[in-house]
Amino acid sequence: MTANSAEATLGLSNGTAIPVFGLGVWQAADGPETERAVEWALEMGYRLIDTAQAYRNEASVGRAIRSSGVPREDIFLTTKFYPGNKDPRAEAEKSLERLGTDYLDLYLIHWPQSGPTWAWPGMEASVEAGLTKGIGISNFSAAEIQELLKTSQIQPAVNQIQFSPFEYRAALLAACADAGIVAQAYSPLGTGRHLGDPVVARIAAATGHTPAQVLIRWAVQKGLSVIPKSTHRDRIEENFAVFDFELDHEAVSALDALDTTGQTDEALGQKWWS
Repeated sequence: MTANSAEATLGLSNGTAIPVFGLGVWQAADGPETERAVEWALEMGYRLIDTAQAYRNEASVGRAIRSSGVPREDIFLTTKFYPGNKDPRAEAEKSLERLGTDYLDLYLIHWPQSGPTWAWPGMEASVEAGLTKGIGISNFSAAEIQELLKTSQIQPAVNQIQFSPFEYRAALLAACADAGIVAQAYSPLGTGRHLGDPVVARIAAATGHTPAQVLIRWAVQKGLSVIPKSTHRDRIEENFAVFDFELDHEAVSALDALDTTGQTDEALGQKWWS
């Protein structure tokens, strides 16, 4: 069923629900830039904020949440374990201190460095210690998901992946669905690269919406949670305005055809870690 409300959520395997739409803060500078972006987003009605230990802006996210006036329990807060470190539970405690909160809603392994299974017991320990309600993964391929599921005691709730019409990882999306894992799209705009594509521009003009809104709406209609990043107030507002229209079959098919991955079950074209 297509999400047609800014309050729409997707049910997770741990019994909670994740908003369909949120704000990512990758590459947002620690300090006023991140704080303003999060404050604006929460003011506009965003209720999912996604950060990571590797972003080095958790403290700014926490300050913005506290100053927003939005109750903590109304916000779905995600951070990610940096797998260059060794102990996910210890790092979760440090994240909570930086964020100034008692719990996470979701804690992800940022990427499967050194293999997909070694960090999972520490992720499960984070749940058992009450540090996070849910745990999941990011940048995991279908094969890595299957390897993890063989040893996990707690099922990963989410796999956060690079996903757009140009990176239409349909087989990976299907693998997540088969495993009961919600897929979440990061970089749905290709960090801006996809906004000038002529097919996207044509569909935007035909629907009376912007290229960014078309790209985000496509991912929403594919059933993902979507977390575009912006630090500009007007774009944060624009990105959120995707629940008052629906792309028709012809538009979706045209966007699907932009894929450059062969609808892969891989999470990335090239790994950035050794």
